Amino acid sequence: MHPQEQINTYIAEQPEWQRRLLVRLRQLIHSTDESVEETWRWNGPHFDHDGIMLGMAGFKTCVSVWFHKGSLIKDSHEVFEKLDKGEDKGNRVYKLHEGDKIDEKAFVDLLKQAIKVNQSGAKLTDARPAKKALTIPPDLEGCLKKDEEAWMHWEKFNHTHKKEYVEWITDAKQEETRKRRIAQALEMIRDGMGKEDKYKVK
Repeated sequence: MHPQEQINTYIAEQPEWQRRLLVRLRQLIHSTDESVEETWRWNGPHFDHDGIMLGMAGFKTCVSVWFHKGSLIKDSHEVFEKLDKGEDKGNRVYKLHEGDKIDEKAFVDLLKQAIKVNQSGAKLTDARPAKKALTIPPDLEGCLKKDEEAWMHWEKFNHTHKKEYVEWITDAKQEETRKRRIAQALEMIRDGMGKEDKYKVK
């Protein structure tokens, strides 16, 4: 079955309130850009423009539209669902419940942005913030640079391994504890070991 026919059938099978929303959303998508292509993906209607762009579906309590690269879109009208604490995903969802009216201005704005994002070739990785630069304590850095082998391994460590050592050392409450940890760290780093690789240093 052709995607357009599959979408027609899908919409027709939904409850009346969902059907009205889905039909109007579909109209807005095509009136915004006639070159948007309808596809059938993951058992639901999808709309592509220079690659995967958005999908929509009717659920028991709502109609959802998800923008696959929503994290790259500016939601100036604040219609996207709020992400749970600690949640970081690329897509963003616009939900409509029974009785809700589509914020057509906001929806069209999101659509135009989604199209531009796809046309630019932007990827979801572009939305991820750069890792905060890691500040190495001068006393640790000084010891590492005096030991050629330890410094060589340190330079090869990934951000996580370096961060584990830095936090362990900076968390020391007493100066003697700090010195002892630096000495232990130096031995492990010289052997190419991450702090948690073999055993947890106390």
